[in-house]
Amino acid sequence: MPRPVWSGAISFGLVTIPIKVLPATENHTISFHQVHLEDMGRVRTRKVCELDGQVLDQDQIGKGYEVAKDTIVQVTDAELDALPLPTAKAIEIVAFVPADSIDPVRIGEGYYLAADGTVAAKPYTLLRKALERSAKVAVAKFAWRGRERLGLLRIKENAIVLHAMRWEDEIRSASELTPGAVDLSEDEVNAAITLMESMARDDIGDMKDHYREAVEELLAAKAEHRVPQPVEEGAGEPAGKVVDLMAALNASVEAAKASRGEAGDQDAAVHDLPKKRTAKKQATAKQAAAKKTSAGKASAKKTAGRKPRSA
Repeated sequence: MPRPVWSGAISFGLVTIPIKVLPATENHTISFHQVHLEDMGRVRTRKVCELDGQVLDQDQIGKGYEVAKDTIVQVTDAELDALPLPTAKAIEIVAFVPADSIDPVRIGEGYYLAADGTVAAKPYTLLRKALERSAKVAVAKFAWRGRERLGLLRIKENAIVLHAMRWEDEIRSASELTPGAVDLSEDEVNAAITLMESMARDDIGDMKDHYREAVEELLAAKAEHRVPQPVEEGAGEPAGKVVDLMAALNASVEAAKASRGEAGDQDAAVHDLPKKRTAKKQATAKQAAAKKTSAGKASAKKTAGRKPRSA
């Protein structure tokens, strides 16, 4: 298990639970260094004062806030520590709410809360069981990295998980992003629902980051001075502009079923869209029709000019 990143207590009402906070996730992103292309030397980031050009060590750097243009006031860590912060060493539960009442866009990184010592075992289990039976989540306040934050507590595999949350005023409005009125039929909506159902699955535990695997193979091949193994290409960009929404939805349903090995549905068959004739093709078609008509008239005159044979 990873090392604890914070220790304190959960408090709700008069109940106090000593806990340790541990990261619940890992970052598997592949990071690159900046290098000098001529000799592959590392390029370092230096902290330089913009007034005198001096390169500074960390102990020479403090906090400052720009209250007006070109006016900065210094704030020390001691001054910030002296400010009243009730949640400095506690995760204080302030409410219990239905889980679906929390907007997912407000939920951030997750941390496991582990019971700290034998004295914490009973109240920890008490809170866990209460959350499980109530089908609710806890909203809490806690201090983290110099500021008070909002958090959400829920249960995962018999452990309490803390999610950092955004405050309400930190969420931008999406009202300006909503498209205007469009003509949408019930058949199109039902087709989209059918597509959703054909793509439904019980869990996503088997999904993998294929791009990271490809990058790892590229780096291994370069380190071993060999040619990288070819990787399977994805679907790529759409071939062209979607003209018929229903046809695209039906085709997507069939593709989803095919990927699962399911038989196609006769009722959801997709037909090719009629192609528009170009001006050249239309002119050619008209000329062919005119020739056919002329040939027919000539044949009729020739037949009419013949004398009937005697019996």
